Amino acid sequence: MIDARVLDEFAHRMAKLMPEGLTNLQAEAEKNSRALLEAMFKRLDLVTREEYDVQVAVLARTREKLAALEARVSSLESADDIPEKGDSDN
Repeated sequence: MIDARVLDEFAHRMAKLMPEGLTNLQAEAEKNSRALLEAMFKRLDLVTREEYDVQVAVLARTREKLAALEARVSSLESADDIPEKGDSDN
């Protein structure tokens, strides 16, 4: 979910846009704006920056392992004692 501070700041800014004569409604508008934003972001199924960073790190480790495995398979295929694909002694 998105950081609560961002929602609070946005709701506060929205409430400040109201005319000064309606100051008693500003708190209500701020609360409603925050609730509306939370509902909208929840429907978007967003992830936090922390969750995103974790997945980026997992992907980087996976790519490193894949590169190491590709190098190992390549070295095994180039070894003399293992026949290449298509080389069969029938």
